[in-house]
Amino acid sequence: MTISNEKSVLPGKVSPGAVRRGTQIRLTGVTKDYGLALPAVNNVSLTIEPGEFMTFLGPSGSGKTTTLNLIAGFDTLSKGTIALNGTDVGTLPPHKRNLGMLFQNYALFPHMTVAQNVGYPLRERKMAKTDIARRVSDVLDLVRLPGRDENYPAQLSGGQQQRVALARAIVFQPEALLLDEPLGALDRNLRGTLQEEIRRIHREVGSTFVFVTHDQDEAMNLSDRIALFNNGCIEQVGTPEQLYRAPETLFTAKFLGDSNVFDLGDAGFGTQAGWEDRTWSVDSRTVASHAGVLSHAAIVVRPEDLMVTRDPSSVPAGANTVSASVADLEYMGSYRTALLHLGRSKLRGRARIDASDSLLNVGDSITAWWKPERQRIVSA
Repeated sequence: MTISNEKSVLPGKVSPGAVRRGTQIRLTGVTKDYGLALPAVNNVSLTIEPGEFMTFLGPSGSGKTTTLNLIAGFDTLSKGTIALNGTDVGTLPPHKRNLGMLFQNYALFPHMTVAQNVGYPLRERKMAKTDIARRVSDVLDLVRLPGRDENYPAQLSGGQQQRVALARAIVFQPEALLLDEPLGALDRNLRGTLQEEIRRIHREVGSTFVFVTHDQDEAMNLSDRIALFNNGCIEQVGTPEQLYRAPETLFTAKFLGDSNVFDLGDAGFGTQAGWEDRTWSVDSRTVASHAGVLSHAAIVVRPEDLMVTRDPSSVPAGANTVSASVADLEYMGSYRTALLHLGRSKLRGRARIDASDSLLNVGDSITAWWKPERQRIVSA
């Protein structure tokens, strides 16, 4: 991308339906093999659209950071291709890919001022001093650090240092911004504030963002789409709502949010499914595409969809039910979590109830119920 010398270096807020800047990133059969038992990244194919906020989510060792490093050029491909706007960049060094990078540890130069740190990529590109000064001023306004030009990193808080690092990563208008767990070192409140800032900056800049995290709440809050990694492969790709409400596998259901999981074993399911002494209705719209293809399936019910009552006669007609007892109650501020023992096997479960609900007590025998359209049947 050619760097403009026009005043409007950082575009204004992208309006709904507007064409966004940034690059398309296409991974095809991407593999990284270090010679261990399994490849670190195994045959990953994914297309990230221009201007999209894509998050790579997964547990440690799942391949998400290695995939980001392959896109950045910090690591070399074993197999596959990586294309930016249709151009294969698999053999290009990092500095020729025109990608911004934001790390967890900020990586600021301690001997340089804020302005010098932010302007460093522009000096490396031999930009004129007057243009550098204007661009640095614009981007510091964008990250809401005006007037801190002459401060050194040691004079800034952790959140301010991360803003400086973000400004440096976007000041040269990269084709895409790659963010490797950039908020991992910050406390919870500051993380929330900077999540809002990153989301705002993404809207205003309109570029492609690829964000790596193991924090499910962070991924749900920030992303247009999430690529969930597991053992070097992509388990599922979709919007946060798709992954939460319509998981395709048990791994996805468990990794994103709490779940009540009823393993159906090898019995399978049709219009009904059996668990212990219960027979439950199956809504065909809730069946994942690969459920039942493997050896067995499981029914997943989210805690907010699991209702509880001490009066079985109050359960609506058509609901699926299971006997339960209250093992514990957790006060979470805006709600309570009822920890349950479900069925004869005392399967551990959770239900979310109103914070002001004082009718349940530990040890109560109750009925748990849910509507068939609120469950999800996945391969287990």
